[in-house]
Amino acid sequence: MTSKQYVKTVGGVAMFAAIVLAGMSVHSPRLQAQNPGNDGESKSQQGFDIAPVKLNIAGKDRALVGLGSYIVNAVGDCNGCHSAGPPTEFVPGGNPYFLPGAVPPLFGGTKQINTATYLGGGRDFGQLGNPAAGAHIISRNLTPNKTGMAVGGATFSEFLNLIRTGTDMDFIHPYTCPAGSFITCVPFPFDPTKLLVMRWPFFKDMTNHDLLAIYTYLSSVPCITGPNLSPTNPMYPVVYPVLHNDCGP
Repeated sequence: MTSKQYVKTVGGVAMFAAIVLAGMSVHSPRLQAQNPGNDGESKSQQGFDIAPVKLNIAGKDRALVGLGSYIVNAVGDCNGCHSAGPPTEFVPGGNPYFLPGAVPPLFGGTKQINTATYLGGGRDFGQLGNPAAGAHIISRNLTPNKTGMAVGGATFSEFLNLIRTGTDMDFIHPYTCPAGSFITCVPFPFDPTKLLVMRWPFFKDMTNHDLLAIYTYLSSVPCITGPNLSPTNPMYPVVYPVLHNDCGP
């Protein structure tokens, strides 16, 4: 092969490789998926589109609020646990688990979240152990209090520690049940210092950025005072202060 032929051959191979790579950059879903810019923007916009309540974004990072809404509402379904439970999670006619129909409570064709209980806590998961013993596990109120900080006034540092370690900042279950049973205890081998039922062992692996987005979104939702739990049950005086939010004047 002459030097002139060699140069032509190498040049042809290089041009072919350039065409192939250019085609991959345009058509390859894998390469397109590696571009986080557009994906992040679409998630943030989707978050605003699906937020079921009016948000207070004054002074907040709009992109973080949108991403947080996407994670809370589309990925984590936080309201599924942090509302008063399935009977009040949706408004009449807005429950997609019901049969379709024109008259509530049959499904009207559009999912509608009950904003009066949204992220306000109060779902009763019952007692732990077999046989069941001790306190009922009640989901917490995630809405901000009058300070504007999420989870009833927690700082982001406290929220981050809560998710990373599962530590119950309120310590409402300070005892492991002894031979007798106390209303505030949890049965062995459950750790009374941890948030029980809460899926923190999995959420803790999220990035700081995503957790900040969640916190920022939770800080932007309306304050809910919390469910009106019956004072006749001796468990509720312990749990109620944790659920109750001071929304201010």
